[in-house]
Amino acid sequence: MKAEVVNGWPKDNRIRIVISDTNASQVNSIRRAILADVPKMAITKVRFEQGVTQDNQGEVIESVNVLPDEVLAHRLAMVPVPTYLDEFVFPEDDPNNENVPEDQWGSPLSQIIYHLSIRGPNSDSEEDFKTVYAGDLNVLGETKLQIRDEHKKIPLTILAKGQYLELYAYATLGRGKQHTKWCPAAAVAFQPRQRAVLAKPKKAKTLFDLNLTSKSGRPIDSKLFTNKECSDVDAVLDLERALHQVGPGTGRDTDFDDAIVLEDIEGEYVFSFESDGSLEPEEVFNRACDELIARFDKIDAEVDSAFA
Repeated sequence: MKAEVVNGWPKDNRIRIVISDTNASQVNSIRRAILADVPKMAITKVRFEQGVTQDNQGEVIESVNVLPDEVLAHRLAMVPVPTYLDEFVFPEDDPNNENVPEDQWGSPLSQIIYHLSIRGPNSDSEEDFKTVYAGDLNVLGETKLQIRDEHKKIPLTILAKGQYLELYAYATLGRGKQHTKWCPAAAVAFQPRQRAVLAKPKKAKTLFDLNLTSKSGRPIDSKLFTNKECSDVDAVLDLERALHQVGPGTGRDTDFDDAIVLEDIEGEYVFSFESDGSLEPEEVFNRACDELIARFDKIDAEVDSAFA
């Protein structure tokens, strides 16, 4: 099996990879490993501070918000937490947790703590509500573990006048097979890699005359082809989408007459997904491969032991 990142990718947290010398079952095992086995950090426990207090102007404020604690805790769990897999261990593997009750587990080796303390608008404010965002979480530790800029505007709840919210959120490592909050990627998919063949250049004008462009702004025209063939991954996928404009039900299918044909390339697949931002997409893919290698090494060792 060989893997190569398509030229021009990743784009933000999205990636496109060509996997060759393989079959669908092997590629699917990588897809499943990304969804279920690649670990990441996620908030798994929240402690809400309850009570009533007064500010320095004598105004009474109460620790409540419009959402039940359970709903707010779920929203916090889905906020992508920056993950550095080489610097943290699973709680059950943390030597500091040895001989300690599970509900008391927690050390800098296996846990990140975030603190949030925010109040609603003042009584004399023109605003009736204040939105609480993921960016209002402050890490109690290294600044690189702060919620990343791209996720800071994720809304959590709103606070009215006379309300405040204070909580501590605890993030630990986990895997997607335990809960989706630990899944590092979405839209994990693959399809056979194809080449586009310009079988009938004159009839292909039915498509080219529509002046379509790809999402990147590239024109869908004859310049995509060299010697009547196009094997560029992005261009072929653009053509695949464009062909829907001349297919059955469009009224153009008779004139087009399958002028461009898509052919599968044996043993090659286009693999794509989007990281949630807690890990770089390349690391997500590499970690999935490492998880599979470790799993099969373990099976090999068990088989060797059984026949020893």
